[in-house]
Amino acid sequence: MRLSATLFTPKQPVKAAVMIGPATGIKRQFYSAFATYLSEQGFGVITFDNRGIGGSVYGSVKQSDASLVTWGEQDMPAVLETLKIHFPNVPYFLVGHSAGGQLLGLMYNVHDLTAFCNFGSSSGSLRNMRKSYLLKAHFFMNFYIPVSNLLFGHTKSQWVGMGEPLPKKVARQWQKWCNGKGYVKTGFGSDINQHHYDTIQIPSKWLLANDDDIANIHNVHDMISVFPNMEAQVEELDPQAHNVKEIGHMKFFSRKCQHLWPKVTDYFNQYV
Repeated sequence: MRLSATLFTPKQPVKAAVMIGPATGIKRQFYSAFATYLSEQGFGVITFDNRGIGGSVYGSVKQSDASLVTWGEQDMPAVLETLKIHFPNVPYFLVGHSAGGQLLGLMYNVHDLTAFCNFGSSSGSLRNMRKSYLLKAHFFMNFYIPVSNLLFGHTKSQWVGMGEPLPKKVARQWQKWCNGKGYVKTGFGSDINQHHYDTIQIPSKWLLANDDDIANIHNVHDMISVFPNMEAQVEELDPQAHNVKEIGHMKFFSRKCQHLWPKVTDYFNQYV
Protein backbone atom coordinates (compact mmCIF):
# COMPACT_ATOMS: atom_id res chain seq x y z
CA MET A 1 0.00 0.00 0.00
CA ARG A 2 1.46 3.35 -1.11
CA LEU A 3 0.26 6.50 0.64
CA SER A 4 0.19 9.93 -0.95
CA ALA A 5 2.22 12.42 1.06
CA THR A 6 3.83 15.86 0.72
CA LEU A 7 7.14 16.99 2.21
CA PHE A 8 7.80 20.57 3.29
CA THR A 9 11.54 21.24 3.61
CA PRO A 10 12.79 24.40 5.37
CA LYS A 11 15.27 26.68 3.62
CA GLN A 12 17.20 26.99 6.88
CA PRO A 13 18.77 24.06 8.79
CA VAL A 14 16.13 21.62 10.03
CA LYS A 15 15.80 21.82 13.82
CA ALA A 16 13.05 19.18 14.15
CA ALA A 17 10.48 17.35 12.04
CA VAL A 18 6.70 17.15 12.30
CA MET A 19 4.11 14.75 10.94
CA ILE A 20 0.59 16.12 10.68
CA GLY A 21 -1.99 13.48 11.49
CA PRO A 22 -5.21 14.33 9.64
CA ALA A 23 -8.77 14.23 10.90
CA THR A 24 -11.10 11.49 9.67
CA GLY A 25 -11.72 11.91 5.94
CA ILE A 26 -9.65 15.09 5.57
CA LYS A 27 -7.13 15.33 2.71
CA ARG A 28 -3.56 16.45 3.28
CA GLN A 29 -4.00 19.63 1.21
CA PHE A 30 -6.19 21.01 3.98
CA TYR A 31 -3.05 21.37 6.13
CA SER A 32 -0.79 22.95 3.48
CA ALA A 33 -0.84 26.50 4.86
CA PHE A 34 -0.12 25.27 8.38
CA ALA A 35 2.64 22.95 7.12
CA THR A 36 4.21 25.84 5.19
CA TYR A 37 4.21 27.92 8.37
CA LEU A 38 5.94 25.12 10.28
CA SER A 39 8.61 24.79 7.59
CA GLU A 40 9.20 28.56 7.73
CA GLN A 41 9.91 28.09 11.44
CA GLY A 42 12.62 25.50 10.69
CA PHE A 43 10.57 22.30 10.96
CA GLY A 44 10.64 19.60 8.30
CA VAL A 45 7.03 18.55 7.75
CA ILE A 46 5.09 15.71 6.17
CA THR A 47 1.38 15.70 5.40
CA PHE A 48 -0.37 12.59 4.12
CA ASP A 49 -3.61 10.92 3.11
CA ASN A 50 -4.59 7.84 5.06
CA ARG A 51 -5.42 4.80 2.94
CA GLY A 52 -8.86 5.11 1.39
CA ILE A 53 -8.73 8.93 1.48
CA GLY A 54 -7.79 11.48 -1.21
CA GLY A 55 -4.65 10.50 -3.09
CA SER A 56 -4.43 7.20 -1.19
CA VAL A 57 -7.56 5.75 -2.79
CA TYR A 58 -6.82 2.89 -5.18
CA GLY A 59 -9.74 1.70 -7.23
CA SER A 60 -12.97 2.78 -5.53
CA VAL A 61 -13.57 3.72 -1.91
CA LYS A 62 -16.12 0.90 -1.83
CA GLN A 63 -13.29 -1.61 -2.32
CA SER A 64 -11.04 -0.18 0.39
CA ASP A 65 -10.41 -2.36 3.44
CA ALA A 66 -9.09 0.59 5.46
CA SER A 67 -10.14 1.04 9.08
CA LEU A 68 -9.26 3.43 11.86
CA VAL A 69 -7.09 0.65 13.29
CA THR A 70 -5.08 0.24 10.07
CA TRP A 71 -4.60 4.02 9.98
CA GLY A 72 -3.09 3.95 13.46
CA GLU A 73 -1.23 0.63 13.27
CA GLN A 74 0.14 0.88 9.72
CA ASP A 75 -0.27 4.25 8.00
CA MET A 76 0.85 6.59 10.77
CA PRO A 77 3.95 4.52 11.69
CA ALA A 78 4.95 4.34 8.01
CA VAL A 79 4.66 8.12 7.71
CA LEU A 80 6.83 8.63 10.79
CA GLU A 81 9.48 6.27 9.39
CA THR A 82 9.43 8.24 6.12
CA LEU A 83 9.81 11.49 8.04
CA LYS A 84 12.85 10.04 9.84
CA ILE A 85 14.46 9.07 6.55
CA HIS A 86 14.08 12.53 5.05
CA PHE A 87 14.99 14.44 8.21
CA PRO A 88 17.39 12.22 10.18
CA ASN A 89 18.74 12.78 13.67
CA VAL A 90 16.36 15.51 14.85
CA PRO A 91 13.52 15.54 17.38
CA TYR A 92 10.21 14.27 15.96
CA PHE A 93 6.80 15.69 16.76
CA LEU A 94 3.20 14.96 15.86
CA VAL A 95 0.47 17.50 15.30
CA GLY A 96 -2.73 15.51 15.52
CA HIS A 97 -6.06 16.84 14.30
CA SER A 98 -9.01 14.90 15.70
CA ALA A 99 -8.35 11.24 14.68
CA GLY A 100 -4.72 12.10 13.93
CA GLY A 101 -4.19 12.63 17.64
CA GLN A 102 -6.53 9.91 18.87
CA LEU A 103 -4.81 7.04 17.07
CA LEU A 104 -1.15 7.63 17.97
CA GLY A 105 -1.26 5.03 20.72
CA LEU A 106 -1.60 2.38 18.00
CA MET A 107 1.76 3.34 16.45
CA TYR A 108 4.48 0.80 17.17
CA ASN A 109 7.07 3.62 16.90
CA VAL A 110 5.17 6.20 18.95
CA HIS A 111 8.08 6.32 21.43
CA ASP A 112 10.24 7.90 18.72
CA LEU A 113 8.20 11.08 19.18
CA THR A 114 9.62 13.72 21.51
CA ALA A 115 6.23 15.37 22.13
CA PHE A 116 2.91 15.92 20.41
CA CYS A 117 0.32 18.67 20.14
CA ASN A 118 -3.29 17.91 19.27
CA PHE A 119 -6.11 20.12 18.15
CA GLY A 120 -9.71 18.97 18.37
CA SER A 121 -8.71 15.47 19.48
CA SER A 122 -11.22 13.96 21.85
CA SER A 123 -13.26 10.83 22.42
CA GLY A 124 -16.11 12.31 20.38
CA SER A 125 -18.42 10.58 22.83
CA LEU A 126 -22.05 11.26 21.98
CA ARG A 127 -22.99 11.18 25.65
CA ASN A 128 -20.97 14.36 26.25
CA MET A 129 -22.29 16.34 23.29
CA ARG A 130 -24.16 19.59 23.81
CA LYS A 131 -27.91 19.06 23.47
CA SER A 132 -28.00 21.49 20.55
CA TYR A 133 -25.65 19.22 18.57
CA LEU A 134 -26.73 15.82 19.88
CA LEU A 135 -29.50 15.16 17.34
CA LYS A 136 -27.20 15.97 14.41
CA ALA A 137 -24.47 13.73 15.85
CA HIS A 138 -26.84 10.81 16.42
CA PHE A 139 -28.30 11.20 12.93
CA PHE A 140 -24.88 11.02 11.29
CA MET A 141 -23.40 8.28 13.46
CA ASN A 142 -26.34 6.00 14.06
CA PHE A 143 -28.50 6.51 10.98
CA TYR A 144 -26.53 8.02 8.11
CA ILE A 145 -23.40 5.84 8.43
CA PRO A 146 -25.17 2.43 8.56
CA VAL A 147 -27.68 3.37 5.85
CA SER A 148 -25.00 4.79 3.55
CA ASN A 149 -22.79 1.73 4.07
CA LEU A 150 -25.73 -0.53 3.27
CA LEU A 151 -26.79 1.36 0.12
CA PHE A 152 -23.41 2.33 -1.32
CA GLY A 153 -20.81 0.07 0.32
CA HIS A 154 -19.14 3.09 1.92
CA THR A 155 -20.15 6.28 3.74
CA LYS A 156 -20.83 9.29 1.53
CA SER A 157 -19.64 11.75 4.15
CA GLN A 158 -19.21 14.46 1.53
CA TRP A 159 -22.99 14.67 1.14
CA VAL A 160 -23.34 15.98 4.70
CA GLY A 161 -20.21 18.13 4.84
CA MET A 162 -18.12 15.61 6.77
CA GLY A 163 -15.03 15.38 4.56
CA GLU A 164 -14.14 12.77 1.95
CA PRO A 165 -16.09 9.56 1.27
CA LEU A 166 -15.19 7.05 3.96
CA PRO A 167 -14.36 3.35 3.63
CA LYS A 168 -17.08 1.37 5.37
CA LYS A 169 -14.81 -0.08 8.08
CA VAL A 170 -13.52 3.38 8.97
CA ALA A 171 -17.06 4.71 9.33
CA ARG A 172 -18.24 1.63 11.23
CA GLN A 173 -15.44 1.91 13.80
CA TRP A 174 -15.96 5.66 14.06
CA GLN A 175 -19.63 5.03 14.87
CA LYS A 176 -18.83 2.32 17.42
CA TRP A 177 -16.12 4.29 19.20
CA CYS A 178 -18.08 7.54 19.43
CA ASN A 179 -20.97 5.66 21.01
CA GLY A 180 -18.69 4.47 23.82
CA LYS A 181 -16.28 6.01 26.32
CA GLY A 182 -12.68 6.83 25.58
CA TYR A 183 -13.07 6.50 21.80
CA VAL A 184 -10.36 3.99 20.82
CA LYS A 185 -10.66 2.36 24.26
CA THR A 186 -14.01 0.99 23.08
CA GLY A 187 -12.05 -1.24 20.69
CA PHE A 188 -9.58 -2.67 23.21
CA GLY A 189 -9.84 -6.45 23.20
CA SER A 190 -12.00 -6.53 20.04
CA ASP A 191 -10.87 -4.29 17.17
CA ILE A 192 -7.53 -3.71 18.92
CA ASN A 193 -5.36 -6.50 20.31
CA GLN A 194 -2.23 -4.50 21.03
CA HIS A 195 -1.67 -0.83 21.81
CA HIS A 196 0.75 1.56 23.52
CA TYR A 197 -1.56 4.06 25.22
CA ASP A 198 -0.59 2.93 28.71
CA THR A 199 3.16 3.27 28.05
CA ILE A 200 3.15 6.74 26.48
CA GLN A 201 4.89 9.20 28.78
CA ILE A 202 5.94 11.91 26.33
CA PRO A 203 4.74 15.48 26.92
CA SER A 204 1.56 16.54 25.16
CA LYS A 205 -0.52 19.64 24.61
CA TRP A 206 -4.21 19.44 23.83
CA LEU A 207 -5.78 22.46 22.16
CA LEU A 208 -9.52 22.78 21.72
CA ALA A 209 -11.96 25.55 20.83
CA ASN A 210 -14.88 26.31 23.09
CA ASP A 211 -17.14 26.48 20.03
CA ASP A 212 -16.21 22.95 18.92
CA ASP A 213 -19.34 20.79 19.14
CA ILE A 214 -17.38 17.53 18.88
CA ALA A 215 -14.17 18.01 20.88
CA ASN A 216 -15.69 19.74 23.88
CA ILE A 217 -13.78 19.88 27.15
CA HIS A 218 -15.51 16.76 28.55
CA ASN A 219 -14.60 14.70 25.50
CA VAL A 220 -11.01 15.95 25.48
CA HIS A 221 -10.55 14.80 29.08
CA ASP A 222 -12.31 11.53 28.21
CA MET A 223 -9.66 10.96 25.50
CA ILE A 224 -6.76 11.97 27.74
CA SER A 225 -7.92 9.37 30.29
CA VAL A 226 -6.91 6.65 27.79
CA PHE A 227 -3.26 7.73 28.32
CA PRO A 228 -2.84 6.92 32.05
CA ASN A 229 0.88 7.78 32.29
CA MET A 230 1.04 10.79 30.01
CA GLU A 231 1.82 14.40 30.88
CA ALA A 232 -0.92 16.56 29.35
CA GLN A 233 -1.49 20.29 29.10
CA VAL A 234 -4.96 21.41 28.04
CA GLU A 235 -5.72 24.83 26.57
CA GLU A 236 -9.21 25.94 25.57
CA LEU A 237 -9.41 28.66 22.93
CA ASP A 238 -12.17 31.28 22.82
CA PRO A 239 -12.73 32.65 19.29
CA GLN A 240 -13.79 36.08 20.52
CA ALA A 241 -10.69 36.41 22.69
CA HIS A 242 -8.58 35.72 19.59
CA ASN A 243 -10.54 38.00 17.25
CA VAL A 244 -11.97 35.33 14.98
CA LYS A 245 -15.60 34.57 14.22
CA GLU A 246 -15.23 30.85 14.80
CA ILE A 247 -12.66 28.11 15.32
CA GLY A 248 -14.86 25.08 15.82
CA HIS A 249 -13.53 21.66 14.89
CA MET A 250 -11.77 22.63 11.65
CA LYS A 251 -10.83 26.31 11.37
CA PHE A 252 -7.67 26.23 13.52
CA PHE A 253 -5.74 25.19 10.42
CA SER A 254 -7.14 27.96 8.20
CA ARG A 255 -5.17 31.13 7.49
CA LYS A 256 -7.76 33.10 9.45
CA CYS A 257 -6.35 31.45 12.57
CA GLN A 258 -2.67 31.65 11.67
CA HIS A 259 -2.04 33.97 14.62
CA LEU A 260 -2.82 30.91 16.80
CA TRP A 261 -0.22 28.67 15.17
CA PRO A 262 2.65 29.81 17.44
CA LYS A 263 0.83 27.96 20.22
CA VAL A 264 2.11 24.81 18.49
CA THR A 265 5.61 25.95 17.55
CA ASP A 266 6.25 27.62 20.91
CA TYR A 267 5.34 24.34 22.59
CA PHE A 268 7.62 22.24 20.35
CA ASN A 269 10.50 24.73 20.66
CA GLN A 270 10.79 23.78 24.33
CA TYR A 271 11.94 20.32 23.24
CA VAL A 272 14.22 21.20 20.30
